[in-house]
Amino acid sequence: MKRIYLLFLTGLLFFSACTDLDIPPPNLVGDEKLMTNESGMEIYMARMYSQMPFEDFKYMAEWGLNYNSWLGAFGIEGTGEALNRDGICRAFTGENKAYWGDAFSLLHDANYLIETLPEYQSNFPEVTYNHYLGEAYFVRATVFYAMARRFGGVPLVTRVIRYPADPEEMEVPRASEEETWDQVLADFDQAAALLQPASPKSGYSNKYVALAFKSQAMLYAGSVAKYNETVTGRLTGFGQKTGVRVIGFDENSWQVASNRYFREAYLAANEVINSGVYSLYMKKWSATDPESQYQNMVDMFSDLSSPENIYVKEYLYPTFTHGYDAYSAPFIFKAPLASGTCPTLDFLELFEGFDRYPDGTIKVTTGSSNTEGDYLLYDSPMDFFKDAEPRLRAYVIFPGDVFKGKEIEIRGGVYTGAEPINPLFNDYSYSTAETRYQHLGIYNEGSKTLYLSPREGNSQEIVSYNGADMTAAGANGPFYDNGESCLTGLYGRKWLNPDPSFEAGEGRSSQPFILMRYAEVLLNAAEAAVELSLAGETSPDGSDMMMVATDAVNKIRERAGATLLSGSITPDITGRNTVRKERRKELALEHKTKWDLRRWRVQHYEGRDGFWGEIRDKDSYSNNARYRFRGLYPFFSTQSGKYFFDARFQWVSLKTFEYNTIDYYFAIPDGEVAKSSVIDQQPNR
Repeated sequence: MKRIYLLFLTGLLFFSACTDLDIPPPNLVGDEKLMTNESGMEIYMARMYSQMPFEDFKYMAEWGLNYNSWLGAFGIEGTGEALNRDGICRAFTGENKAYWGDAFSLLHDANYLIETLPEYQSNFPEVTYNHYLGEAYFVRATVFYAMARRFGGVPLVTRVIRYPADPEEMEVPRASEEETWDQVLADFDQAAALLQPASPKSGYSNKYVALAFKSQAMLYAGSVAKYNETVTGRLTGFGQKTGVRVIGFDENSWQVASNRYFREAYLAANEVINSGVYSLYMKKWSATDPESQYQNMVDMFSDLSSPENIYVKEYLYPTFTHGYDAYSAPFIFKAPLASGTCPTLDFLELFEGFDRYPDGTIKVTTGSSNTEGDYLLYDSPMDFFKDAEPRLRAYVIFPGDVFKGKEIEIRGGVYTGAEPINPLFNDYSYSTAETRYQHLGIYNEGSKTLYLSPREGNSQEIVSYNGADMTAAGANGPFYDNGESCLTGLYGRKWLNPDPSFEAGEGRSSQPFILMRYAEVLLNAAEAAVELSLAGETSPDGSDMMMVATDAVNKIRERAGATLLSGSITPDITGRNTVRKERRKELALEHKTKWDLRRWRVQHYEGRDGFWGEIRDKDSYSNNARYRFRGLYPFFSTQSGKYFFDARFQWVSLKTFEYNTIDYYFAIPDGEVAKSSVIDQQPNR
């Protein structure tokens, strides 16, 4: 991608150098230059790919596709993966910049290539000519897919609209949602049929890239068709101007459509799997060494030679960079900001390796809940995580772990009272989330035994311990009066540059972003297999669908250092949730979860028991449409010199999210609706 981008800029500079006054203006490059040779086509491809709706380091859900990395963070869209201190941390109910106008600009480029390149076919070998057409269909499929999962039915502009034109030709109404997903399917199929099996240039697509994205898109389509029916009253509706079913599916056809899409997802994923072109990254993996399993998963996100990489967005310092490290690294690496991605305790609880209470939550006391018994004590904060999945450690920086050669010191506070230590609160419910540590009597009354810090540096409260001064919150906080610190007691490790010599800063990061990897294709096949089996469908290619699903999940779990499944995945809700949970774990912090929650229709209150891919008491973190997430906070006890952990709702810069069924579809931009006689707004908006 970086090479294509640079060629695009170089090409523009080359063509703009023309001084002949008898030819078109120098900023207008004609088809005879772009479509008659591969150099020209590289420029055309670069233009299209520079506008693709890819969600990577330069995408923030709050703002939409602005293609910058300002305040870059992951998992902060109300998914439960992570939290951020800024206003950009909110439920994924819309984007400030709607993906509408830019989408149609890119559709124009793709359609123009499809319509015009045949005039110049003789200039290219057949395989090259077909590949360029395949790229255009891949681009068009990707754009329609990006629009469909935001808006449902959209105007299916599959031809070049030449201006000026009759109003009837220029006005394209929204198609039904089913027609839109059918177009996505058709375009991905056409792309896969035309593209070469291997990308001819870095950054280009290929047959298996198209099939991998097709499997993802068809999972979304199948899920929407099926799970819209689980929303109270059915989630569907017609446009007022055209009477077209712009969201949802007909009650008599949704099941047929859902099964068809799941079948296409399964076939596409299996074709990628059976090709043997890709495999899971295992370069440093060892079956008997959790440390190597952890390091293997750290390395795979930056290794461009990984056999797991299906489609990657590359960066190159200093010409094409992003700023993820500048905003999401631990507080001590602040450059210019920090702490943008703070994973939650809710996310941690998806993983193995922790003692649990009877309700399944992570155990921090000797009792049967975190309001009972005494706190468990640890010599080091890392002892709490000693049995955690190596995959989790590759994704999350634990308190006391090492990053870039430095111990990441995180403390909720220091306790100087007697042991054993009773729970700091007698109520950890949703309704008490705004009662914080600084409100406790042991902190703000005469017999002070709890020390916290409002700020970093000289504002830290100091405790004398073994003849030395200990800061209450450590180097990274959380500081209760500074939201730019370790909000949840945890930091994200995934995607950060681990090189100690690397100095973060705005526009200094050049890690690649993996837009599609083999692990996701395995999970796509597994989920489609379970969904088809749930619907009573037979295997579309003769394979044993439950064996495919089980094998896919076990391969991922083995690589992750997790326990293999004790038996085969079953074709029921339990089996479906097993796959969903594995997906939530493996693909976390990759811009995937927010879309999965939407397509499963589990983010509104009534559906939120399945929010985590398993059954969970929603009342423990929700209040109707509103919900919160929890942190895991280490405290130091001076009496024994040991640490204990408190599990409670995140308490610094408290984040409360809200999600309603209307939010499963974004609003069409008001300006587009107002100026058009055929563009319908979403029903009930």
